Amino acid sequence: MLYNKIIVPTDGERITVREGKLRVPDNPILLWIEGDGIGPDIMTASRRIWDAAVAKAYGGQRQIAWAEIFAGEKAASLYGGDYFPAESLAALREFLVGIKGPLTTPVGGGFRSLNVALRQDLDLFACIRPVKWYPGVPSPLLRPDLVDVVIFRENTEDVYAGIEYRAGTPEAAKVERFLKDEMGARFPSAWLRAGFDNFGIGIKPVSEFGSKRLIRKAIRHALDHGRRSVTLVHKGNIQKFTEGAFMGWGYELAREEFGDVTITEKQLWDEFGGAAPEGVIVIKDRIADIMFQQMLLRPAEYDVIATLNLNGDYLSDAVAAEVGGVGIAPGANIGAYIAVFEATHGTAPKYANLDKVNPGSLLLSGVMMLDYIGWREAARAVEGAYTRTVADRIVTYDFARQMDAAREVKTSEFAAAVIERL
Repeated sequence: MLYNKIIVPTDGERITVREGKLRVPDNPILLWIEGDGIGPDIMTASRRIWDAAVAKAYGGQRQIAWAEIFAGEKAASLYGGDYFPAESLAALREFLVGIKGPLTTPVGGGFRSLNVALRQDLDLFACIRPVKWYPGVPSPLLRPDLVDVVIFRENTEDVYAGIEYRAGTPEAAKVERFLKDEMGARFPSAWLRAGFDNFGIGIKPVSEFGSKRLIRKAIRHALDHGRRSVTLVHKGNIQKFTEGAFMGWGYELAREEFGDVTITEKQLWDEFGGAAPEGVIVIKDRIADIMFQQMLLRPAEYDVIATLNLNGDYLSDAVAAEVGGVGIAPGANIGAYIAVFEATHGTAPKYANLDKVNPGSLLLSGVMMLDYIGWREAARAVEGAYTRTVADRIVTYDFARQMDAAREVKTSEFAAAVIERL
């Protein structure tokens, strides 16, 4: 395909799909979006480290061919105000794998979020957030080493894809009449006393198809990576036909598609005395609010988590806070084959271009990307060098203020220190 602003490197090859699996050449074209705010600082630092790790791991036999695509404020400046140009979407569909810095999300009116639009337009239905502690990283927990979970958050449904009507509008009144007159809904007396036109109305979609494909991906991940359990997190005790259905569909899927390698928690105790057989995945479920407590008090009992969009948003950030915060939390949005890896924090505009912030979230998202394309030696090299750098107390300001005898460095200096330790 011909592009307007995007330059496709001539020394790279496309990643393709063959027989349901990625085919990755030794010189794959990987896409990158610089990001807004601190995006340029952390992307520059991270790309230096990824490239150095690839060179170290493969001795020049493999090399990434980077292609920049555009979204956010940089795209708007290049495409006449278009924050999300069509050719960037087309490039992701063609080249399949990319990574992006943080993008500005407006508050109030206008488009919902570039991140949400990206996930929905490309059907990147699984937001995957591995959360674990790296030695030396400041943590509020006594035993942060017990935290090691992978959170699968459904990306395309729930309230993020919901329909809302503003309080006092004809549309809200029409929904009210429909619910009362056509559906026979009974409203709480408090609503009636306050007057229904004081309430906004939202519709929350949760489907069997969307739930099962997310949970299927979570179970497959658990099987492929030697994990012990998959926990379905929901609020089904209250929202029985959306979140409760998510839980029910999860158990149904496990039974019908993975029945030979999964057992329920009840079976674990009734049939196996609490000790799961080797290679078997235990399917659990937990109410969402209880899960927050469990991840503080008993994190070692949880391994892979599958949940809906809003629960996953809250939970992934909360668990990340236990092991260093979203500043070092990696993430990815993955569909059937297209994968966009991302920094999970915001743009932090007050630190833009100061060469100051921690690149950890984006850097470790790149580790996920290297794993995704099968370059595990390079991924482990980055992860190991990052761990050694933090253990040596060479850190950016956010960690330095929480650590004794730390050496505070700039973003670019942190990158150099990681490269020295590859």
